[in-house]
Amino acid sequence: MLQPLVSILIPFKNTEAFISECITSIIHQTYIHWEAIFVDDHSSDSSYQIVKTFSEKDPRIQLYKNKSEGIISALQTAFENCNGTYITRMDSDDLMTPDRLEIMINKLLTHGKKHLAIGQVKYFREDGLSNGYARYETWLNALTKTGTNYSEIYKECVIPSPCWMLHRDDFEACQGFEPNRYPEDYDLAFRFYEAGYRCIPCDDILLYWRDYSHRTSRTHKHYAANYFLDIKVHYFIKLDFDPNRPLAVWGAGKKGKKVARLLIKKGIAFTWLCDNRKKIGKDIYNQNLLKFNCLAELDRPQCIITVANEKEQKKIKAYLNQQQMLPMEDYFFFC
Repeated sequence: MLQPLVSILIPFKNTEAFISECITSIIHQTYIHWEAIFVDDHSSDSSYQIVKTFSEKDPRIQLYKNKSEGIISALQTAFENCNGTYITRMDSDDLMTPDRLEIMINKLLTHGKKHLAIGQVKYFREDGLSNGYARYETWLNALTKTGTNYSEIYKECVIPSPCWMLHRDDFEACQGFEPNRYPEDYDLAFRFYEAGYRCIPCDDILLYWRDYSHRTSRTHKHYAANYFLDIKVHYFIKLDFDPNRPLAVWGAGKKGKKVARLLIKKGIAFTWLCDNRKKIGKDIYNQNLLKFNCLAELDRPQCIITVANEKEQKKIKAYLNQQQMLPMEDYFFFC
């Protein structure tokens, strides 16, 4: 059977407490035709030396210094130095299951190009996992099980950043790590969606995803909620917005206000809906807030929902379905 080379791209910075476990999980893969490209993003701890020690024992492990600074630059450096026919990413604080590469490569060899191999994930944390991460894990794995990840892409990042694989040609065709947009993993997920790459359903846990208090996604400004909304609005306008239809925004909380500001900045007209009695009839950013049932008065509207409360979301979804509106065509949940 064909056994192509898989390039595993791994940026790292100050992960000396975890990086040995990460490397060991790669070395123990049942699929042995891989190269691991580690790129040090200016670590101040012993991470670089730890990887160097491993690389001296196993030529499949390569080590580079980041040309510039930041995770996007580190990923670009890794890709520039890789040779694999298939590309995957890994974070230096996480763990692969032993069969991760084998399962992913076999799926891609079966389905061919224009497909994206993904895997289920399991979060872990020494002092116990938060309810938010547990819910995200459940939600993400449910999408991955059926390969319907894009159906909720405007809610959250639907592709686990350290657990995907695709053909090099497809990676390059959607610009890989070229755009300098954060969060870089969410931006890449949207470009997979834009390119029409089909997610291959997966029942297997392929990644153990570590959580801890000083993890980059928890602490760096590039992963704050406002950056996610910037990405959502950018790609919504590019990919799913129909300028010939009226647009409505439902919700006037922090996220609703941020979305409204972004749309106003881009010169896109919208009707602002709300079910908060204290806000209905008031003006925010010179936009009058209307009662939610005014949506029925619009001709074939598209609607962005920014209401985060899950109970309210269910009510809103039921109302929209009653109006015979379809998800990802007529309405889009942004949270």
